[in-house]
Amino acid sequence: MNAGEHATATPISVWRGKPAPLGASWDGAGVNFALYSENAEGVELCLFDPKGRREIARIDIRERTNFVWHCYLPEARPGLLYGYRVHGPYAPERGDRFNAHKLLLDPYARMISGPLRWTEAHYGYRVGGRREDLSFDTRDSASAMPKCRVIDPAFTWGTDIRPQTPWEDTVIYELHVKGFTQLHPAVRPQLRGTYAGLSTAPVIAHLHRLGVTAVELMPVHHFVDDQALVQRGLRNYWGYNSIGFFAPDTRYAAGDAVNEFKTMVKTLHAAGIEVLLDVVYNHTAEGNQFGPTLSFRGIDNRTYYRLDPEHPRNYVDYTGTGNTLNTVHGATLQLVMDSLRYWVSEMHVDGFRFDLAATLGRAEHLVDEHSVFFDCVRQDPVLSRVKLIAEPWDLGEGGYQVGNFPPGWAEWNGKYRDAVRSYWKGDGGVIGELASRLSGSSDLFQGRGRGPTASVNFVTAHDGFTLHDLVSYNEKHNEANGENGRDGENDNRSWNCGVEGPTDDPAIRALREQQKRNFLTTLLLSQGVPMLLGGDEMGRTQQGNNNAYCQDSELSWVDWKLGPDAQKLIDFTHRLVALRNGHPLFRRRTFFHGRSIVAADAKDIAWLNPDGQEITGDDWNQGFARCLGVFLSGHGLAESDAHGDALDDDDLLLLLNADHEAITFVLPKPRLTHWRVLLDTAIATDAPSPEPLSFGAPYPLQGRSMAVLCSSPGDDETPA
Repeated sequence: MNAGEHATATPISVWRGKPAPLGASWDGAGVNFALYSENAEGVELCLFDPKGRREIARIDIRERTNFVWHCYLPEARPGLLYGYRVHGPYAPERGDRFNAHKLLLDPYARMISGPLRWTEAHYGYRVGGRREDLSFDTRDSASAMPKCRVIDPAFTWGTDIRPQTPWEDTVIYELHVKGFTQLHPAVRPQLRGTYAGLSTAPVIAHLHRLGVTAVELMPVHHFVDDQALVQRGLRNYWGYNSIGFFAPDTRYAAGDAVNEFKTMVKTLHAAGIEVLLDVVYNHTAEGNQFGPTLSFRGIDNRTYYRLDPEHPRNYVDYTGTGNTLNTVHGATLQLVMDSLRYWVSEMHVDGFRFDLAATLGRAEHLVDEHSVFFDCVRQDPVLSRVKLIAEPWDLGEGGYQVGNFPPGWAEWNGKYRDAVRSYWKGDGGVIGELASRLSGSSDLFQGRGRGPTASVNFVTAHDGFTLHDLVSYNEKHNEANGENGRDGENDNRSWNCGVEGPTDDPAIRALREQQKRNFLTTLLLSQGVPMLLGGDEMGRTQQGNNNAYCQDSELSWVDWKLGPDAQKLIDFTHRLVALRNGHPLFRRRTFFHGRSIVAADAKDIAWLNPDGQEITGDDWNQGFARCLGVFLSGHGLAESDAHGDALDDDDLLLLLNADHEAITFVLPKPRLTHWRVLLDTAIATDAPSPEPLSFGAPYPLQGRSMAVLCSSPGDDETPA
């Protein structure tokens, strides 16, 4: 063993070890360490005391196999804290940024402990008066760095069974691990804001009440609070600033983060709820060429990052964060694939939502559905069987790729969000676009061999207004972020219903609640996979902030003090999910044909104007048109269930009116005798009267409202 000046006086046994698996692996007797660096000239393994304050040994790793530096410590045990120092040239003009004075996190670390305390020592260059001054910095960063921790991966999964909810039956609920339970009065204080808190009985009861089948957790990979935010007294609350792709962030743990996360997954699975992770493999927390040296930059900058081929000092930035992870390189691609498989195989998660997924599909420059990343995922026996959701855009050239991802992928459908928001805002000329989105966006997905479930429909998400704010603000109010209102989207397609922000006006408050019901009804009864933003069902507000990424405060946390309006909205959301679950017509796996596909008079879908007649080509183009009827024939479902049995359903009729005035809608001829009203968003109480309505009867569709009617084979009452 060669030890540096910080080595302990006690000799440490060091064996050759193995190049695989990468990371620190406890085998029951000792720990194997393996680190990939293609361009390094030397690697030191640094060991620390149990509190991470003192470096007790440096071990010169002498073994290198296929660019993997490795050793084995037979006396090491789980709980050991470690990091790396990597030697090599510091030549930014060539893309090399080695600096052994900087302690580096293991990219494969299973747990990362301790805070990052920002100092100038985190930077590989001397921070001087001019940012262009890139002189080599010799200050040691170890004392202010978090440390990697060796774990014992043993866990008793018992009879854990993945719910494996079919896509067509899936209802996704996007939430923030901390923000969802931080203020929950029924969760014990010590568990609030943690993985453990998320799996408590009151939380699961709420998810069951809503009918949620999957929670989509905002980033839980270990992440960094940006130095600029910390200096302003803020945090990177959302967590899209990853530095450890295998490590669950300890800030969300009441105890051992790994075991607590596994217990959460096991508990949610027992409740029939899948766990999806929002993952950020497009960039890291190290920023641009002026950023800190925390891990990848100091291990092998040229391997892990995309560099400007003409000026390797600079990074290619498709993400808006300063850097782009280089998944074109085999070792970096392996890192991403290994991380994904780890979370499925070892942590038992059920799928992923990929932040800025278009970046992962870029070959040398442009997005390519046949890129090596997509091909690797598609053939992988583990990953090809879980839920894969793309955020189908990034900030690079040709970055907006909605509808262009390969088979096997679902996508956040931003066009759905925009069309539905524009329609209920009252914009004219959008009913054609709305019809495409309501019916599953076949214009985007059908030509690529996919069905309606490729479209993850959403009206709101973590990025942007909450549902309450969408109907309460015309403009963003991001002053608390300290960026003078420059951050956040300006085109929100929102409408405040007459007053900006909070109001005591009962008419405006009632209209806002009705608009919320309109949005929720549209979302949950559209073809595709609905995604709810956590807290929307109870009217959560961010006070008009549409970019609360740095607000780790009550501004972002869910307020569980539920007033009458919140309780009513929760009940309404429950009714909607039950309605969706009760009718396979709302959960199709294939697109509508727009024609009769069985021996019946009715088409499988028909679009109607207020006269009860089919909309013609000219009608679609009328700028004043804000009313739309959708007839769905249950007899034309022509699908089978999981056992191959033919499905049948009632005939269903959706009536939408985004105009401020009421419109009388003439009811079309039902397949059976009459129509019954199942739901009307203009009625805030329980279900409307089931009194039957006959063919040709006028239905008074109130202004800015939506109604759902049903014609069932079991109905034999005399029509009104």
